[in-house]
Amino acid sequence: MAEVSLKHIEKIYPNIEGEKKHLFGKKKDAPKKKSNLKQVEGGVLAVEDFNLDIADREFIVLVGPSGCGKSTTLRMVAGLEEITSGELYIDGKLMNDVAPKDRDIAMVFQSYALYPHMTVRENMAFPLKLRNVPKDEIDKKVEEAASILGITEYLDRKPKALSGGQRQRVAIGRAIVREPKVLLMDEPLSNLDAKLRNQMRAEIIKLRQRIDTTFIYVTHDQTEAMTLGDRIVIMRDGVVQQVGTPQELFDHPANLFVAGFIGVPQMNFFDAKLTKDGDTYKVKVGDATFVPSEAKQKRLAAKGVAPQDVTLGIRPEHVTLTDDASELVTGTVDVSEMMGSSIHLHLNTLGKDVIVIVQTQDLKEEKRGGFKLGEKVSFTFGGDVIHLFSKADEKNLEF
Repeated sequence: MAEVSLKHIEKIYPNIEGEKKHLFGKKKDAPKKKSNLKQVEGGVLAVEDFNLDIADREFIVLVGPSGCGKSTTLRMVAGLEEITSGELYIDGKLMNDVAPKDRDIAMVFQSYALYPHMTVRENMAFPLKLRNVPKDEIDKKVEEAASILGITEYLDRKPKALSGGQRQRVAIGRAIVREPKVLLMDEPLSNLDAKLRNQMRAEIIKLRQRIDTTFIYVTHDQTEAMTLGDRIVIMRDGVVQQVGTPQELFDHPANLFVAGFIGVPQMNFFDAKLTKDGDTYKVKVGDATFVPSEAKQKRLAAKGVAPQDVTLGIRPEHVTLTDDASELVTGTVDVSEMMGSSIHLHLNTLGKDVIVIVQTQDLKEEKRGGFKLGEKVSFTFGGDVIHLFSKADEKNLEF
């Protein structure tokens, strides 16, 4: 029901100046807080030049490690944090100085934030009562939201009688009864166990198909980001690293950070040397040489990439065990993890820990029980699935 536009948004937290007193009355300098965030005049730059246009009914996920600025950005959209500079528009209206209650947004927190003395029905009805909505309409909206979320049978219970997943459904229900233009969700599944998180992810996917709302969702879990988002915004130290669909980020990571952040297990990285034989690029890893695919050759040539030392990335699922190819890298088994349909091999290769995912159905019978510690194995990978990153700035050399 709303388009959201963030233009050159920045957030600066002022430094706490002054001195702290010692226990015995002596003064000492306040300890400097360790942070990767940029220090600027006036404080710490928590979010730097954030630009994003969010379409009506789009599901946007902000993802990144703790302290990267994703929750701060969400809180600025909500009006809970003041925007230091830049402009926030909702449905074409400038919202910088508009009070949170007048932005027509709703927010779901990690901690549920339910009123313990109220029933589920009363919790969900509360924001409508504040707006003086007629009782008949309140009852109708609460029943509809409860039906969508599958919590109708819990309407007369108190929050303490509910499980974590049920409480989170109530918190979401309280948000959607208002039919907000924008629904903000700040790590809503973090307090749930793994099984419940999977169930709730599916519930949220169903929910967004049934309500006409724009979603902005914050998480540090890249699996949540990949499964939920129409587009994903990856942040690091207050700076946007890449924006794209889940498949775009997986197939074409913009830099080394994105490549390592997206994908489970994470991408393997090798020190490599990019060379050029005539018009053909080649990559040498140890004693093995790999030839990038034709599409990659064209992209490298179009950018005029020169021969150089590079970081080669390859995802564990794209590595193939073999002993009859010329393009081989060899390693020794450190750990063999049986996962049922696959085995995750941790190999010591060229001084690095390399993970290889091997499908058990592709193995000989004697190997399906796992590999022995210290066993030597050789592997290869195709030129169409490698990623090449600059040593200088860690950017993907193809893009």
